[in-house]
Amino acid sequence: MRGPALRQRVVRQSRTRRVWSLVGAVGVGAFVLCASLAALVLAAGPVTVSSTSNSKLGEQITVDAHGHTLYALRPESVRHLLCKSSECLRFWPPLTVRSSNSTLKAGSGVHGRLSILRRGHGIFQVTLGGLPLYRYSGDHAKGDANGEGIHSFGGTWHVLRAASSVSPMAPAPSTPGAPSPSPGYGY
Repeated sequence: MRGPALRQRVVRQSRTRRVWSLVGAVGVGAFVLCASLAALVLAAGPVTVSSTSNSKLGEQITVDAHGHTLYALRPESVRHLLCKSSECLRFWPPLTVRSSNSTLKAGSGVHGRLSILRRGHGIFQVTLGGLPLYRYSGDHAKGDANGEGIHSFGGTWHVLRAASSVSPMAPAPSTPGAPSPSPGYGY
């Protein structure tokens, strides 16, 4: 086998390898996506949202059943979700339950209505006072609040206060300082 016949055979084999490589890559990607979504949904059972004192923030804050701080993205609401991309959900995993019939419990000090929001792909997210609840992947210990004030994914992330009205932590008031001298540039 020489010349054009050999060349055609090599080209066919190369195409076949590329097709099988593509099929394999798509299969692995689909498996990873399904496994990630299943882990996200199955990781959460019945949910209790509690409160705890956070010395760093000087406030009573909301936490999940494991003591991890809960966040809300402003100006997100149940009618206008901003955290939808896989990248956002990787950094800010939603507090989820297995189904829309799951039991929700507000622990001591938590005020506001707990509800369940149906997101895409069969994910059911817990909300408090109409705000979707998230954890932050940068929090590693109970009570960490490393996500406070982060600007990303179309808004600002805030720790939820456990107060009579559900609201994110208010930024610390700024104190006016002495006026700074003008650099003298007229731009």
